[in-house]
Amino acid sequence: MSLADIAARIDRALAAAGRPPGSVKLIAVSKEQPAERVQAVLEAGHRLFGENRVQEAAAKWPAWRERFPGVAVHLIGPLQTNKARQAMGLFEAIHSLDRPRLAETLARLAQDLGRCPDLFVQVNTGEEPQKAGVLPAEADAFIARVRQLDLPLVGLMCIPPADEEPSLHFALLAKIAARNGLAGLSMGMSGDFERAIALGATHVRVGSAIFGARGLRPGAAAATAPET
Repeated sequence: MSLADIAARIDRALAAAGRPPGSVKLIAVSKEQPAERVQAVLEAGHRLFGENRVQEAAAKWPAWRERFPGVAVHLIGPLQTNKARQAMGLFEAIHSLDRPRLAETLARLAQDLGRCPDLFVQVNTGEEPQKAGVLPAEADAFIARVRQLDLPLVGLMCIPPADEEPSLHFALLAKIAARNGLAGLSMGMSGDFERAIALGATHVRVGSAIFGARGLRPGAAAATAPET
């Protein structure tokens, strides 16, 4: 699989769903990937990437931004409040807003800095106790609170349970977004992004299908399918 293959599959999925070309943004999930793989995707012209950790992003993206104009990096992993200030300067969007304290911290920092990345509320659609995210029953109230804080909320994000049909979770996320007037839907990964596009995804997060499995040499076969 390659970047071009993924782009072609996205185009086909959009056409099958009757959606306009270019209405989905491909986030190339570069977390834990070797530098040479990421650089190859940059050199191919792709400019939107996703990282899970603030520290990892801080270590590698400033230099690449200088070399490759137009790069945007989104935080797709959990954000600790003590790393929020650093995240505000590193990312164009944060997909993991998941609790009131973090929202309040971001609002305070936005006032101090005069800017804030676009924000997605993470919804724990599977209500998994080990996973971050607002519960579906609490999503409307949390979204209202984020808006009261005058934060730039653009959409919702979810990571469906690994052992359940993802389309059910994508549909639930789309329903919550629609009733709250939110256009952004960050959903779909390497194994299910076409189903997410059929249900309205605006951002898909694809890692292994572009870069190969994390921890393997380029060209080596993966024993199991990674999550992104």
